[in-house]
Amino acid sequence: MIQMNSLPFNFIFSDYFLIFCFRRSGSGLTLSTKGRLARNVLQTGKVLLNGKKRRLDFGAVAYVTQENVLLGTLTVRETVTYSALLRLPSSMSKAEVRRVVDDTLDEMGLRECAERPVGTWHLRGVSGGEKKRLCIALEILTRPRLLFLDEPTSGLDSASAFSVIETLRQLARDGGRTVVSSVHQPSSEVFALFDDLCLLSSGESVYFGDAKLAPQFFAETGFPCPSRRNPSDHFLRCVNADFDDVATAMKGSMKLRAEADLDPLLKYSTAEIRERLVEKYRISDYALMVKNTIHEITKIEGVVEEAVKGSQATWCKQLRTLTKRSYKNMYRDFGYYRLRIIIYVLMAICLGTIYYDVGNGYTAIQARASCGGFVSGFMTFMSIGGFPSFIEEMKVFSLERQNGHYGVAAYIISNFLSSMPFLFTMSWASASITYWMVKFRPGFSYFAFFALNLYGGVSVIESLMMIISALVPNFLMGLILGAGVIGIMMLTSGFFRLLPELPRIFWKYPVSYIVYGSWGLKGAYKNDLLGLEFEPMTPGEPKLTGEYIITNMMGLSVSYSKWLDLAMIFILLLAYRVTFFFVLKVKEAAAPYIRVAYTRFTVKRLERRASFRETLAMTSLSKRHNTPHPMAVQEGLSSPLPY
Repeated sequence: MIQMNSLPFNFIFSDYFLIFCFRRSGSGLTLSTKGRLARNVLQTGKVLLNGKKRRLDFGAVAYVTQENVLLGTLTVRETVTYSALLRLPSSMSKAEVRRVVDDTLDEMGLRECAERPVGTWHLRGVSGGEKKRLCIALEILTRPRLLFLDEPTSGLDSASAFSVIETLRQLARDGGRTVVSSVHQPSSEVFALFDDLCLLSSGESVYFGDAKLAPQFFAETGFPCPSRRNPSDHFLRCVNADFDDVATAMKGSMKLRAEADLDPLLKYSTAEIRERLVEKYRISDYALMVKNTIHEITKIEGVVEEAVKGSQATWCKQLRTLTKRSYKNMYRDFGYYRLRIIIYVLMAICLGTIYYDVGNGYTAIQARASCGGFVSGFMTFMSIGGFPSFIEEMKVFSLERQNGHYGVAAYIISNFLSSMPFLFTMSWASASITYWMVKFRPGFSYFAFFALNLYGGVSVIESLMMIISALVPNFLMGLILGAGVIGIMMLTSGFFRLLPELPRIFWKYPVSYIVYGSWGLKGAYKNDLLGLEFEPMTPGEPKLTGEYIITNMMGLSVSYSKWLDLAMIFILLLAYRVTFFFVLKVKEAAAPYIRVAYTRFTVKRLERRASFRETLAMTSLSKRHNTPHPMAVQEGLSSPLPY
C-alpha cells in the first residue's frame, strides 16, 4: 500500500502496460498493491494486468516501502545474497545465485559499497541513498514486471534523490519494467526524469498524462508556471490549501499586495484554482488521450503470465538460510546477546561474592533459597533487555512475510536455533561462576541441572518477549507489558509467597502451573537441598534434612523427580513458541476483518458528528463534486469496462 499524504505527486515510467488502482482516503488517496490497504480503506473496482483480471500478488509485483527495513549488521552483498537464497529456485547453483546477485548490485550501482555494512546505532554504514537503492535491489531480484515505490526520495539530499530516480528510470527503460512511485516535492532535475505524471488533490484527478505537457496544461488553464520556478512546486502551489493560510497571515503585507497584481495565483483561493483545473482536465484532450489509451489496453489480448510465488526455494533451504542470517546478525549486533552475556557474567560474579561459600548452617537455608530465587527470577528477568532487537527483527520479518519470502514456521524455528548457542553460553557461563562460588551441592550432574534450569528459564522469557513483540510492536509499550507479565510470573513462582498459600482461584490454578518460575524454583530446591543436612535453629536438636525443609518449610512435594520439573520448563518453552506461531498466523488471518470493522466503526462515528453531516450536505449541493468513484469512472473519463 502506498499512502499518498496530503497533496502527492505520482509518477509513472512508461512501458508496454499500465495499471492503476486509486482509492479515496480522506484528503489524500491510497494506491493499493498486493492486497496492502490501510485500515480505513475499502477497495472497489477492478485490477487488470495486461487486460486480464488478477490479483497483484507475489512475483509479478514488487513494492518498496518508504522506510528502509534492513538488518544493519549485514553487508550490502550479504543482504542481497540472503534474500536471493530465500527466494530464487533451489535448483540454482551457488555460481548462478552469485551471478544474479552481482548483476543486481551492478544494476543498482551498489558494487562499490557491496562489502560495507548497512549500519546500526554502533556501526557506521552506507548512506541514505545507498540504503534506498539496496531496498530496491532486494525487490528486483526476481525481476518483477511492476514495481511500486512509496516516496523513495524522502530524507535524501538532492544528489542522492537524483541518483535513486535516475536508477529507477534506467530500470524502466532497460529492464522492461513499469515503475510507479509517489514522490514528495521533487526537484526540477528529478522532475525532468519522469515520463508521466498523475496529480491528485482531494480525491480528484487534476492532471494525468505526459509529465512534459503538464506545464502546458496549467498555462492553458490560466495558471502558467513561471520560467524560473520548479514545475512540481508550482503544481503543488496550485492545489495545496495550506498556501491559503500563508496568504491570509500575510494579508496586511504591502509587498504581498503588490505581488498579487503579477502572480495570478494570489488572486484566487486554492479551492477556486483546483476547481478550474479539475473541470478543465475533464473536458481536455489530455483526459481523452488517457481514455483512448485505456480502451486500447483493454482490447489487448495480454499474455497471461503464470502466478509466481514470492519464494521458489524449498522450506529446508529457507530454514538454513534464515538460521545462518539470524545467527550472523545476533553475533554482530553487540546489544543483542554479547552485551547481555557480559552483564550476566558480572551479575554472576556479584551473586557469587554475596553468597560465597554459603555453607550448611541454619541461616544457609534461607540464603540458598534466596540465591535460587534470584537465579530463577531476576536473572531470567534480564532477558527483557533483548526486546529492542526483537522489535527490529520483527520489522524485517513482517516486510519479508508480506512479500512472501518465507513462512512463519521457518522463521520461528530458525530464530530458536540461531539463538540457542548464545543462550547456552550465557547460561553456562553464569552458572559456572555462581555455582562454584556459592558452593552448591557438589557433582557435575547437579551443576548441569542448574545450568539447564537457567537456560530453560531464559529461553521461556525470550519466547514470551517474542510473543509480546508480535502483539505490541512498540518499544516502550512492549517493555512495560513484558515487565508486568514477568513480574506476575515471579510473584506466583513460590518465592515471595509459598505455593500452597497462594489463592487457589486463578493464582494457583492455573497461573502457577503455566509460568516457568514455579517449576524452575521447585527443581532448583530439589537439586540443591535433597541429600543435604543443615544445622537446627536450636543447638542440640536433630539436623534438618533437605527433604524436611522442602516438604515442611516450603510446602513442596518430593514425590516426583526434579527432572520432571525441568521437563515442564521445556514443555512451556515449546508451548510459548507454538503460541508465537499462532499469534502470527491469527494476525495475518484476522487483519482484513479488523480493517473492515475499524472502517465501519470510523464511518459510524463520523456520521454522528454534526460537522461531518453538514460537510456531506454541502458536498451534495456542489456542482463540482460528484458521487465518489474510482478515477477511471469520473466524469469525462468513463471506464470502458462495466463497473
